[in-house]
Amino acid sequence: MEGSRGFAAASAAGVDRAWACRAISLLEAEGRRSADTHLISLPFSGLPDQSFYFKDESAHPTGSLKHRLARSLFLYGICNGKITEGVTLTEASSGSTAVSEAYYARLLGLQFIAVLPATTSPRKIEAITQQGGQCHLVEDASTIYEEAARLARDSGGHYLDQFTYAERATDWRGNNNIAESIFRQMESEPHCIPSWIVMGAGTGGTSATIGRYIRYRSYPTQLCVADVEHSAFYEGWATGNPDATCDCPTRIEGVGRPRVEKSFVPEVVDQMIKVPDAASLAAMRVLSQRLSRRVGGSTGTNFYGMCWAAAQMRNAGQAGSLVTLICDSGERYADTYYNDAWLAAKGLDIAPHVAMLEAFLDGGPFVPAAR
Repeated sequence: MEGSRGFAAASAAGVDRAWACRAISLLEAEGRRSADTHLISLPFSGLPDQSFYFKDESAHPTGSLKHRLARSLFLYGICNGKITEGVTLTEASSGSTAVSEAYYARLLGLQFIAVLPATTSPRKIEAITQQGGQCHLVEDASTIYEEAARLARDSGGHYLDQFTYAERATDWRGNNNIAESIFRQMESEPHCIPSWIVMGAGTGGTSATIGRYIRYRSYPTQLCVADVEHSAFYEGWATGNPDATCDCPTRIEGVGRPRVEKSFVPEVVDQMIKVPDAASLAAMRVLSQRLSRRVGGSTGTNFYGMCWAAAQMRNAGQAGSLVTLICDSGERYADTYYNDAWLAAKGLDIAPHVAMLEAFLDGGPFVPAAR
């Protein structure tokens, strides 16, 4: 009997390995079909010595930076034996990661359930369901972690847990990660080594990857993380307290968390700034006008941080380049961030920030308005 059980276990393992090989082949083929995203250069007349670059992550098949993360999480789960044939996958998300994970789950023929705050953009919810995923909405955004874990336990499934595994699922030394791509694309530019790379933080995984890569390659580039108004990351970084929390939920989808997530690595961050929500959305509008297409709110946070860094460079008489990300398209936020009635209902006055940013890009001072 013992020998029979051993044979059955070996047979099951063989089946799992065969499925894993097929799944990885599908993921690798999808990766080869998806060309790297563009790096857009955008000049501003008032900042002739500072060169601005935007890596357009909205060009991914699922429309956001999270396409990279989702693929890494799937490969990580498969290679660790956690994602197997027929398993149900769950995730806690503010939307974009779940869109990408639903895409990959459908590619592999797996069921996917996204646990989302009830305030998530309707267009993101629609995008998840269009990719074949299910949406489980909760009123209290702080409970998404526990609810996603519970659903995985109840179904005998696997909780992808982006907030824990984002920093370890990505190979920060290279292997076509976003940091390697940025520096490769910058090689022929006048200031080929960026003075600053500016990022927001959602899981913290992308800033961890970029910060580690900068150190691994011994670049002098500084990493600035721009944190949103309602988020614990800035306090955790400034005070060294990994248990810092924020009671209010973020209004800028994709960035900001009520706690310092495990994937956030403060030691690789050179500078953090706190960005008022109205300033993030003002920067979103200003950049969208200059690009002639809409970007999302988290990209506005990135751009505001980029302007802050450019102001430091200009004040110091330093010429050089700055890089940030276009995280997703603004079309997902037509009913919220681009709706003036929605802004008014939320008490967000973006006009002073818009005026300051427009003047700054044309040569004026960078003077943050009061929150």
